[in-house]
Amino acid sequence: MLRRFLPTSTDFFAYFERLIRLATQACEEFESLTSNANDLVWRIGRIKEIEHDADDVTHECIEALHKTFITPIDRDAIHRLIKRMDDIVDAVDAAAARIVLYEIGEFRPEANELAQVLVKASTELEQAVRGMRNLSKDKSVNAHCIAVHQCENDGDALLRKAISRLFAEEAGNPLALIKWKEIFERLEGATDRCEEVANIIEGVVLEAS
Repeated sequence: MLRRFLPTSTDFFAYFERLIRLATQACEEFESLTSNANDLVWRIGRIKEIEHDADDVTHECIEALHKTFITPIDRDAIHRLIKRMDDIVDAVDAAAARIVLYEIGEFRPEANELAQVLVKASTELEQAVRGMRNLSKDKSVNAHCIAVHQCENDGDALLRKAISRLFAEEAGNPLALIKWKEIFERLEGATDRCEEVANIIEGVVLEAS
């Protein structure tokens, strides 16, 4: 009976690490499918599986947060971090779903370029998240976050280039223009979610300093 009233602790960093690994896997699968359309159906299915796994981790973390009295960082930061990491996977999954919906068979080069930026951003976030376990010793967290900010800038630049080229080449094909514009914007939106995660981590680092 007494145990019900004692403070409990949970390894929230393990949830973060699991979820950001899933986010990176989703980005890697998307980058692969834009490189080789032969595996398109399988990889889109794999991204959907990853999205379901990410939802499970997110729900587990939030449920644990409601039951935990002692948290290693601010409770609101935990909630925002886990939700924004899940948003990365959701954005990639949404872009993949449009490929099926719009029956995309060939990929414009900018799709792969944006996917490469996403892989870079999520990989940097993985390193930053690992460093959160021991902020007093790991001084590289902010550097990884800065790299994510650069990725977001690169994503913005790629989006502008992609849309400019799209309007120049597909002016006579409004359906293709609409389809690819939405896919590009969803991919760039995923880089925005990566930056939001980096912003939250930077806030955690600041609080711990």
